[in-house]
Amino acid sequence: MAPTLGAVAAAACVLWSTSTLARETAQSPDQSWSVTWLASAEPPRSPPTVLTDETVREVARVSLGGGRFRVRLTNAYGAKPAVVGSAHLARATAGASIVAGSDRSLTFGGRPGVTIPPYASVLSDPVDLPVPNLSDVAISLYFPGASGDATSHFFGLQDAYVAHGDVTGQTDLQPTRTLTERPFVSAIEVSTAKRAKVVLAFGDSITDGFGSTPNANRRWPDRLAERLVPRRGPTYFTVVDAAISGNRLLHDFIGPNGLSRFDRDVLSQPRVDYVVVLEGINDLGFPGARNLTEETVSADDVIFAYKQLIARAHAHDIKVIGATLPPFGPIPERPGFYSEASAQKRDAINAWIRTSHAFDAVIDFDAVLRDPARPTQLLAAYDSGDHLNPNDAGYQAMADAIDLKLFDR
Repeated sequence: MAPTLGAVAAAACVLWSTSTLARETAQSPDQSWSVTWLASAEPPRSPPTVLTDETVREVARVSLGGGRFRVRLTNAYGAKPAVVGSAHLARATAGASIVAGSDRSLTFGGRPGVTIPPYASVLSDPVDLPVPNLSDVAISLYFPGASGDATSHFFGLQDAYVAHGDVTGQTDLQPTRTLTERPFVSAIEVSTAKRAKVVLAFGDSITDGFGSTPNANRRWPDRLAERLVPRRGPTYFTVVDAAISGNRLLHDFIGPNGLSRFDRDVLSQPRVDYVVVLEGINDLGFPGARNLTEETVSADDVIFAYKQLIARAHAHDIKVIGATLPPFGPIPERPGFYSEASAQKRDAINAWIRTSHAFDAVIDFDAVLRDPARPTQLLAAYDSGDHLNPNDAGYQAMADAIDLKLFDR
């Protein structure tokens, strides 16, 4: 029987030191790669971001640290080749600055730059750089000509810095503009021993952290990483976020639908052991809010999508954890998103998640976030203000509600 998980306290653990991580990487006879940070790619939005004779520096907090990394760049939605003149990886400090002496040039097949073909992705060569768990790194990319419309992760909730010319190795970048999306960078991988496990969060804006404080890493997967990653062996973990704000399971609208992107964002990621699925609210709300009546779905339609994800994940030996859908209304600012009919569908979907035993386990986020007096609504203390997405406290409560023993199976 799939257990429903209640709130538990996070145990205090000591972070591995940089030297320990580097030694682990250097001495293990059986090295492999695990994804330690992820940003799900989306098509360009209007107006598209284009970089011309410019460097963009993006900051990302890796989950599991180590001593050797590689970076994945994406042109998944680019209709023309994207030419990267140079690329660097470094430890990040405040703002657009990096730790002096930590800068490393990235190469691609031994070359300092790379041309990413249309609709393709590329991996850099490995680079040695000691980075502790839960630390910020900076990826700096220089585009000598027009990059083309950037494939990006739109709601990065992290500033990216743009400056003129090739300043990829500059310690203190002087930006000319700031972006809040994540152009061209889709993943960071860390070299690990076989006992590393990857927990991947798959969902929409609630997993993407919409409503949380920018530049603060307060999404619920971030908070889960702060509890899970510091635990000492025999197994260690990385937690990554494969969410797209506004995403749906069954229809395209913001980003490709969940069924279509599952192979790219979950099954093709290295070493995924667990996927937590929290998606379906927008399938219920968008038809009414966006006048997309022809895309109205039933509870059974959403359940069908879950069954598809479960079957495909199990074929890759990935355990699937189902998360109940939190309350989402009424929302005065979004007429039509909430209705009595959509609330009944959510109740039916949540009942199936809790009782069907189709998932390998269940996390009851609905029970964590709802107002006991008004169960169709978020608890006011956890509401970011839009009555749909949690605030920092809500995301913390979600992470705290996850029993870490779940990942010992």
